Amino acid sequence: MTPQPSSRDRILARVRAAVADAPDAPEVVRDYLTSHTTDDPAVLLDLLHENLADYRAVVHRATEDALPALIGRLLAERGAKSVAVPPGLPVSWLAATEAEQRPDDGTLTPYELDATHAVVTGCALAVAETGSIVLDAGPGQGRRALSLVPDLHVCVVRAADQIVASVPQAMPRLDPTRPLTWISGPSATSDIELDRIEGVHGPRTLEVILVVR
Repeated sequence: MTPQPSSRDRILARVRAAVADAPDAPEVVRDYLTSHTTDDPAVLLDLLHENLADYRAVVHRATEDALPALIGRLLAERGAKSVAVPPGLPVSWLAATEAEQRPDDGTLTPYELDATHAVVTGCALAVAETGSIVLDAGPGQGRRALSLVPDLHVCVVRAADQIVASVPQAMPRLDPTRPLTWISGPSATSDIELDRIEGVHGPRTLEVILVVR
């Protein structure tokens, strides 16, 4: 007895018959722009600043020498009594803070992180056109939970070598095997009446420091 074709086989047979005389698919043209912005570092810095602020991040600029004092002031002004410290974070960055420093080697529990007021991290890079910051768990960034659980995230971006214009320019510089966290402003959502609520899925406050020369 000849087996009857399955429903799947019958559907696929009809699809093949329908497209049998269709012309070949046109070749995909990939000559689109990878960026809509000039490569001028000053322009990229200003654009990143503008778009970060548009996403309700609080943006600051500081020199390397002024960075510790600024971080200390931001933590104090936000009332942060404790701060999570990812592995590889430069010691000098927290030299001016009086907050309790809680180094994380992966052993801080979710409850301990939830009780930690802030975290200070670096980043892998930042995208000017989208106002996005990318963390990849590299030195000074730590595991993903560090940037998602504490209510305040202070993130440092080095303007000299960590700002790119666009996402297509960012992707070749990122390792897809690493845990990538893309941040565009503080965590936020809206209910059915479009009331914006911040801090639901991550930090309520994002302070970004652009380190300039």
